[in-house]
Amino acid sequence: MQFSKLILKWYDKNKRILPWRSTKDPYKIWVSEIILQQTRMVQGISYYNRFINRFPNLVSLANADEKEVLILWQGLGYYSRARNLHYSAKFIHKNLDSKFPDTYKEIVKLKGVGDYTASAISSICFDEKTAVLDGNVFRVLSRIFEIKNPINLSSSRNIFKSTANQLIPEKRCGDYNQAVMDFGSLICKPKNPLCSKCVMIERCGAYKNNLISKFPIKEAKSKIKTLFYDYFIFQKNNKKLIVKINDGIWKSLFQFPVHISQKKQTKKQLIDFLGLNYNLNNLNISLINSEIINHKLTHLNIKSRFWKVKGQFEINQGVYTDDFIDYPVSKLMQKFIEKYDSKLSVF
Repeated sequence: MQFSKLILKWYDKNKRILPWRSTKDPYKIWVSEIILQQTRMVQGISYYNRFINRFPNLVSLANADEKEVLILWQGLGYYSRARNLHYSAKFIHKNLDSKFPDTYKEIVKLKGVGDYTASAISSICFDEKTAVLDGNVFRVLSRIFEIKNPINLSSSRNIFKSTANQLIPEKRCGDYNQAVMDFGSLICKPKNPLCSKCVMIERCGAYKNNLISKFPIKEAKSKIKTLFYDYFIFQKNNKKLIVKINDGIWKSLFQFPVHISQKKQTKKQLIDFLGLNYNLNNLNISLINSEIINHKLTHLNIKSRFWKVKGQFEINQGVYTDDFIDYPVSKLMQKFIEKYDSKLSVF
């Protein structure tokens, strides 16, 4: 039996029941795929339901304020996904008469949409013959066909894409793509794969050669950079100062004023920074979190401390608030606020 027939037969009996699988609405499939990037399935489902309840269609998202979109996204991280989703919704509403593009070629042009997302939407919603490549697909193909090219090298992508496109059937393209992803998630797992339940066991090169644990092959990553973030909490009339971030991965979110450095700063160095950058003198700062809060991103490790600022000051940038729920903040900020809420209320 062909690879695609075997995998579809398995899928028909074992597919996961997910909220977006009851529809072929490209808007909802698009939202689900963007949310699931860099997100665990359980968390993704709850955010998808919240997002669709608030923005049930493309027009409602296009007409929304960016701040509201970011607040709803809060906790998922990688906020550029939310900004791009909102931008593209407005683009489709304004320039395409609210009609979602219906081919891979047009979908991939949307901001924030790459090969994987365009392939998923076009195959699931329009049955276009475009194979998806995600971590699950890379793992399944590399094991079954013993593809030795490292999956984290861009040069390997064309090899895997070519293999995937050769395997996808003429019909049920969307089901096939979802079948391979489900199979990778439920059976051909990264650790402790369920080889005894695998319908591909007789075809799997890695299994035959006792090399399951060796695939997929990855090239060693470069060292992750570490930065020190020292946040300063200014209070006036029982409200705390937050400022809007203008660039970077947390663009358009809010945070306390911050000093970023490659080395851990002394208290004196931080006071000098405040004097130089905010023209503030005769200040004192006291540490709120006795233990450094670590926040890991794919490319960066952030070590953060939060300081109360005491003294006379007048800062005209940003906004003072006593309710952070009204402003979208990073996962790092959210983590601190939730843990040290009681200390924030006492200045």
